[in-house]
Amino acid sequence: MDKVTQDCPYPGCFFCVMKEGNPSKRRASILKFFRDLPSQDDDGQVLPISGLWNTAMAHPNDPEFIELGIFECMSALIWKGLKNRRWLSHDQNIYIPYYAAHIIGSYTMNMEEFAESAVHAGVIPPLVELLRGKLTWVEQRVAVRALGHLATYTNTFPAVASHGEILEVAIQLAMSSLEIVYSHFYQYVDRRLSYHCDLLTRGMGGVEMESRKAEEWASQLQCWSLQLINCFAFKPEFLPTICKPEFLIKLPGMWGGLVNENSPAGIGLLRTICHHKIGRGSVANCPGIIEALINIACSSDDWQYMAIDCLLWLLQDPSTCHKVIDKAVPALVDLAEITTLGDHKKLGDTIINVLQECLQSQGPGRSSLSSRTKELIEDLLSSRQRFKWEKNIPKEDLHIKQAAALVVKLEGNSLFSSGNISGAASKYSEALSLCPMRSKKERVVLYSNRAQCYLLLQQPLAAISDATRALCLHNPLNRHAKSLWRRAQAYDMLGLAKESLLDAILFINECSQSNDPDLSLRQNKVPDYAERLVKKQMRAAWLFREAATKLGGVHREGEAGDMYGQDTDDSEWETASESDIGNDGRDEMGDDDDYDSEWKNEGERKAKYEKPSMKDIKHGFDVQLTEDEP
Repeated sequence: MDKVTQDCPYPGCFFCVMKEGNPSKRRASILKFFRDLPSQDDDGQVLPISGLWNTAMAHPNDPEFIELGIFECMSALIWKGLKNRRWLSHDQNIYIPYYAAHIIGSYTMNMEEFAESAVHAGVIPPLVELLRGKLTWVEQRVAVRALGHLATYTNTFPAVASHGEILEVAIQLAMSSLEIVYSHFYQYVDRRLSYHCDLLTRGMGGVEMESRKAEEWASQLQCWSLQLINCFAFKPEFLPTICKPEFLIKLPGMWGGLVNENSPAGIGLLRTICHHKIGRGSVANCPGIIEALINIACSSDDWQYMAIDCLLWLLQDPSTCHKVIDKAVPALVDLAEITTLGDHKKLGDTIINVLQECLQSQGPGRSSLSSRTKELIEDLLSSRQRFKWEKNIPKEDLHIKQAAALVVKLEGNSLFSSGNISGAASKYSEALSLCPMRSKKERVVLYSNRAQCYLLLQQPLAAISDATRALCLHNPLNRHAKSLWRRAQAYDMLGLAKESLLDAILFINECSQSNDPDLSLRQNKVPDYAERLVKKQMRAAWLFREAATKLGGVHREGEAGDMYGQDTDDSEWETASESDIGNDGRDEMGDDDDYDSEWKNEGERKAKYEKPSMKDIKHGFDVQLTEDEP
């Protein structure tokens, strides 16, 4: 550059170049800067690279730097870091490969033409080396992010796929990423690389902040690996590599955690796999995966609809239907009252139509349904006919039926208060048979009440079924606080920590927005019973729990070590541990009228669970429910 500002002692300084007022000189200077930077060994190179990182994050669609050679420059810098360890260890150059890969990823995440320029600039080979772990997990994270963006586009996917090892490495990384980050960073606090700590916190936090950010980055490393694999999964020729049982069975558990809730993660990849016949065959033959899909489909997970799609596609495929139908039908029957879920309109109607097709497809020479599955589908179809029939009934007759249902419900409430839980459940069932199908608010109450009974009767699967039905009927969907809490407890009884956690968090959110004085948070304080359950499940669903169990707890210098989520004395946290109520806690319910309820077939699923505390279950969530408020 011909002219340098008086305050800057460095000729060709990038920041001075950016201040150049003459557009043609500015472009020429930037072009020269990108061309010369990889061959220079001056100190302070990380400063302009970090500036470019900020610019790429803020303006990823700006073509100026693309046209002037930024991809060639970043590619060369990554190669330099990989091949010249002496340069990499000098000054602050250790940061440069990370920033360079991040810049490539930012400029290719939105614009296909930018991605094409990146491929022509030769960015894929050095990114692959970072993906393989030639430096550290921090660089792997940004490499898989960039490669995932490049694989998204039709014109650049072949260039990514031509590197055969990318898919295999991404699969291994998705399965091992949490253990890698835990063992290489999280576990030993005194061994953490200083530049990792700086990148994680930008110098703004201590050990605890580093640990929290490491959990977030570990989740991103896993989710971005799954996103890259997902690009391959759209091509049937790559499915044999992806659909290995040891990988498929882990996918439902790859959920991103609370720190990365915007990623569909494992269930998103499963949905893509189930688009293809070969993928559906692999999923149907993988032990345990259908149960995991059912748990997601019947949860308050943001990606619930993806699991429902998977189950429906498996049922619609004649080659897989008979393998999954007896497990899937009970859950789908519970979900049939859903109207809209995300972009899915009339999802309940779709579920009913698919189940009806399954029933009609049975015949001589074809696989037959079990008697229980057939009964569930027929009952569902009868309910739909009942709904249509009720449209033609005079309003006066419907009011009579509704009044009769109310009388029976009150009888159930009375039995419940007297301690006859089984009798109360029967009365709520009778009330449901009387209550008009269009009386959704009343049916929500009845299902949720019966769910409460099933909890006390130690029938968590039935409680989950009824709570799910109540949540599907409720408007808005999945937002009925009492049913969320009851289902959270039922999931807890089955040891399903993630599902219990999501419901408990939603319950707290609903309480915070409720106008009901019994439900609203008192003085903005989370109820103790809800806090206990959330803390318990956060420990059980902790992203690093499996790695910590396998490798040991977190170690700090001079300490014997401790593990977040360690199974110490759980009495402080348990929501369902020991009963301390001498009279079964039934007097805790007082004149509690409406214990919302629901139903579901328990099928063949079996699980060990702790006996819940009568105090916690019968006390519900520390409120006296009124009969008029579902």
